[in-house]
Amino acid sequence: MNNFDFQAHLKNIYDSFPQAKRQPVIGLTANFKDGCAMLMDQYYRQVVNAGGTPVLIPPVDSIDVIVNTLDHIDALILTGGADFNPLWAGEEPSPLLHSVNPERDLPELLITQLAYNRQIPILGICRGMQTMAMALGGKVAQDIEEHFTHDVRRALAEGEFKHFLPLFADKLIQHSQDAPRNLATQTVFFDPDSIPAQIFHATSLHVNSFHHQAVCSAGSKFRFVAATVDGIPEAMESIEHKPLLGVQWHPEWMEEQGLPLFQWIVQQAETFAEAKRVHAKVLTLDTHCDTPMFFPLNVRFDQRDPRILVDLHKMTEGRQDATTMVAYLPQPKPGETFREKVAFDVKGPRDYADLIFNKIENIVAENNQYVALARTPQQLYANKAAGKKSIVLGIENGLAIENDLANVAHFAKRGVTYITLCHNGDNDICDSARGTATHGGVSDFGRRVIEEMNRTGIMVDLSHGAESSFYDALEISKYPIVCSHSNCKALCDVPRNLTDDQMRALAAKGGVAHITLYHGFLRAQGEASILDAMAHLEHAIKVMGIDHVGLGTDFDGDGGVCGIANSSEIINFTIQLLRRRFSEQDIEKIWGGNWLRVMEEAQMKR
Repeated sequence: MNNFDFQAHLKNIYDSFPQAKRQPVIGLTANFKDGCAMLMDQYYRQVVNAGGTPVLIPPVDSIDVIVNTLDHIDALILTGGADFNPLWAGEEPSPLLHSVNPERDLPELLITQLAYNRQIPILGICRGMQTMAMALGGKVAQDIEEHFTHDVRRALAEGEFKHFLPLFADKLIQHSQDAPRNLATQTVFFDPDSIPAQIFHATSLHVNSFHHQAVCSAGSKFRFVAATVDGIPEAMESIEHKPLLGVQWHPEWMEEQGLPLFQWIVQQAETFAEAKRVHAKVLTLDTHCDTPMFFPLNVRFDQRDPRILVDLHKMTEGRQDATTMVAYLPQPKPGETFREKVAFDVKGPRDYADLIFNKIENIVAENNQYVALARTPQQLYANKAAGKKSIVLGIENGLAIENDLANVAHFAKRGVTYITLCHNGDNDICDSARGTATHGGVSDFGRRVIEEMNRTGIMVDLSHGAESSFYDALEISKYPIVCSHSNCKALCDVPRNLTDDQMRALAAKGGVAHITLYHGFLRAQGEASILDAMAHLEHAIKVMGIDHVGLGTDFDGDGGVCGIANSSEIINFTIQLLRRRFSEQDIEKIWGGNWLRVMEEAQMKR
C-alpha cells in the first residue's frame, strides 16, 4: 500500500546522517521526438538497479552546457535511437538509410569526444556504440546488407573474429527484430579475452537486436570483441586500457540478464569519482616535461594544441595541477657548436636556457588567470588553492652553466628548482649514461657545481648520469639527490635506468626516483603501456619504499605511452593506483609529496 504521508517520508530522510549513501552520477543521453527530450525508463531503472544515480542529458550542442555536464558526471551512457546523418562522416545517404535525428547528432558527437578527452567512462548502446565510432575515428555502415557483403564478413571472421571462425555462417541473419524488446533473438560471441566476456563470465550470450546499421571500422582506439555468427560486429572496447565499451544490442530491455553491463559502468564510475576526489585534495606534480622543445613551432599553451602533449586544456582535462618544464640543452658532439643544435639564434647554452624561461614567463603572463610559476612547495599549494595550474622550472643538462659557477646562482634566482647534471653525452660536470667515461664520474668542476647547487637550493638531478656519476654525486651532495625521470634496470636493461643497488643507495640518502613514460625505458620489445609504467613503479616501491617514488612523464621529450599519452590522461595513473589499493596518503606521496620533501630540504639551506 502506498504511504501518502509526506512528512513521514521526510522524517525518514532526516532520521540519520548522512541523508544518502554516495553514488556515482551516470549521465544518459536523451532521445528527441516531437519537440520532447525523452528516454525509455528501462535505461535509468537499470542504472538505479546497478547502484548509480541517473541524470538525463538533453541534446543540446552548447559547449557551456556540455562541459558543465561533464564536470558533474562520473560516467556517460550513450543511448540508442535513430541513424546519424551520413554527412557527419563525409558520406552521401544510402537509399537504405532510415530516419535521422538532427537534434542528437552534433551534441552527442561533441559530448563523446569531450568525455573521452576527460577519461570519463563510457558505455555506448546500439546507436551509442555507433556514436563512439563516429566521434573517435571509426566508421559506421549505413546499412548492414549493403555494406557487409560475404567477402567483408568473411574477412572479419578470419581477422578480428577468428576465435569463432568455425561458427561463421555464409548468410546474413536478421538484425532488426520485430519481437518483444525483452526477447533474445540472436547469439553474440565474445573474444574470451575481453571486457564483455569478463562481465558475463561467458564467451557467448543470447541478446535482442534492433539495428540495421553497424560499426564497420573500430578505428585506432577500439577493437571489436563480439560478433554474431554472420560476422557482424556487436561490441567494441578500448585498446588504451580505458573503460570504454560499446554494445550493439539493448541490455536495458534484457532485465537481469542485461544488468551486468550497467553494474560494470557504475563500478568504473565509482573508481573515476574516487580519482576525481583524490585529485581535488592531492597536489599532482609531473617532475619532467620537454614542452619547451616545441617553442620554435609557435605552439599555443592556451589551446588544445595537437603538436604538444602538455597544454592548459590537457592539464585541465587530466586534472593535473603542476608540471616541471625544463630547458633542454642538447649536448654537441665533437666538432659541433651549441648554436648548431638549437633553433633559436643565441650566444650559448646559458642564453638559450634564459630564452626558454623568458618564453615560459610570457606564457604565464598571457594566462595569469589560470597559470602561475612556482618555485617552492608553498607556492605550488597556494596555486592549487587559487585554482591555478603551476609551471615549475628545471634545466636538463648542466651545459647551461657554461663552466662558470656564477651561473648556478643566476639560475637559482630565475627560479630553477633542479638541474639534470648531464644529458646524452659527457659534459664538463660529469659522465653520461650514454657517454665515454671522460671523467670517471663527476669531474672536479662538477664537484664544485654540486656544492654550489646545495648552497643555492637547487636540487641535483642524476637522470641521464652514468652510474659512476650517480654514486659520486650521492657522496658529494649534502642533501638528497633526485632522478627526475628514470626507470628500473631490473625490468628494462638500458644504461639510462637505475639498478636496484642505485635505488637502495638513493633511498638511504633520502632521495627520490620518478618513473618515466619513455617506451624504450619501460620495455625492451613491443609497445609499452601504462601497465608497464605501473610495473616499474611497483618494483621501485618494493626496492626503495613508498617515500622515494613518483612520476616524471618526459612528455614532449618522446615520453607518453598507451593509456597515459598526454596530460589529459594523467588521471589514469591515479585510477591505476586506486585499482591497486594504494591509500590516499600513498598516492599523495607518489604524486609529488616525496619530491616536495626533497625540494623543501634543499631550499631551506638557502
